[in-house]
Amino acid sequence: MTSIKIKICGITNIDDANLAIQLGADLLGFNFYAPSPRYLAIEQAEEIIQKIPTFVDTVAVFVNPSPMELKRIVEKGFFNWIQLHGDETPEFCKSLNWTNARIIKAIRVQSADDIRKADTYPVDAILLDAFDKTLYGGTGKTFDWTLVGNLYRRIFLAGGVTPENVVEATERDVYCIDVCSGVESEPGKKDHQKMKLLFENIRKATGGKVRV
Repeated sequence: MTSIKIKICGITNIDDANLAIQLGADLLGFNFYAPSPRYLAIEQAEEIIQKIPTFVDTVAVFVNPSPMELKRIVEKGFFNWIQLHGDETPEFCKSLNWTNARIIKAIRVQSADDIRKADTYPVDAILLDAFDKTLYGGTGKTFDWTLVGNLYRRIFLAGGVTPENVVEATERDVYCIDVCSGVESEPGKKDHQKMKLLFENIRKATGGKVRV
């Protein structure tokens, strides 16, 4: 759609998935962290993925998974990306060299020191999210996006992206903008009007065309 990719995360149903794709989403995220209100069982995610076009990338989102749990889900072959959104170490990331899926490591940002940690992770992309003491993502909080700078990595920009501030997000030199709570009516359910406004604002800002 644009030179910046758009990921809609926390997909829990086919209606939200289809609209996100129709509007121009490049990636859809499916949450396998059981305490999250956006959690899906693998069987539910598979049912959705089997009904969507293959040109859309799928992302399996984990928080501090066991190697066995992660392998059980990823080896089913439904996911292009693995997103690690917890306290996973560089060593854990390196241990995933058995999979062909690309790896995203999320970093919760409080200061520039956190962003500098990105260089320690042997992964395909870094996701920068807002810090919260208790929650792993989906908080609706933003962080200081001016800290992003140029990491010479694929960067996913997350944390409180909404239709109202997405234009500012597109001005950052990032690979992908990651949106979750900013287009929800409640956790796990997307607000279709907010999603349409998000993509319309992206289109106006970038000159990209929304698929309709």
